[in-house]
Amino acid sequence: MAPIALALLLLLQGQPAAAEAAPPAAEAAPAADAPAADAQPAEERWPAGAPHDDYQFVAWCYGSLRGYLDLHDQVMPEVTRIETTYRPPGRKLSDDLKVYADMQKDGRRQLKEFQAAMTAAEKASLRPINVVGATAVQKGRSMWNAGPGITKARLAQEWMSWALPAKCETTAKALDSRATLMGASFKVNSEAEAEPPADAPATEPAAAPPAEAPAPTPN
Repeated sequence: MAPIALALLLLLQGQPAAAEAAPPAAEAAPAADAPAADAQPAEERWPAGAPHDDYQFVAWCYGSLRGYLDLHDQVMPEVTRIETTYRPPGRKLSDDLKVYADMQKDGRRQLKEFQAAMTAAEKASLRPINVVGATAVQKGRSMWNAGPGITKARLAQEWMSWALPAKCETTAKALDSRATLMGASFKVNSEAEAEPPADAPATEPAAAPPAEAPAPTPN
């Protein structure tokens, strides 16, 4: 055997087999937990003091928004003073004041939506509910009743930071849709009850009474 081949053979015999030499493969690391699906946002809670009945809640939203809109002219002078006093450099006062004007516009649109939903629910209800609705409206509006200890600045700050709960619009749309469907079903039922059954036999006309015999002619 050639010296080179013999040396190579001896070298190979002195080393462990490849399977033995290779360290055991590390156990595959457990797959990282798949990222959880985006957590669903927690359901928005009912605003403090608001009714939990959908119709009354929409009425409450109407009242609180109505009170907010009605305060505009009263608080704007103080709002303007606050915005002017604490204005960041380079920021236009007109830009911030426009935000309040846009909120008034959106608020009037939302009032119409709430009114429509309440009217649909009142029409679909089998009993009068407008009285409890009016109470809920007053309850929502009362949040803007400023006590004697509330200064103009504090009222303006509360007004500037207030936002209508998002739940108001979603609940109003659901109430309007549901009430409209209920109203249609009531109409169909009433019409069906008014119509006679299709297979009802026709009523026979009453027989005419027999004619009276003529009185005898005297002789």
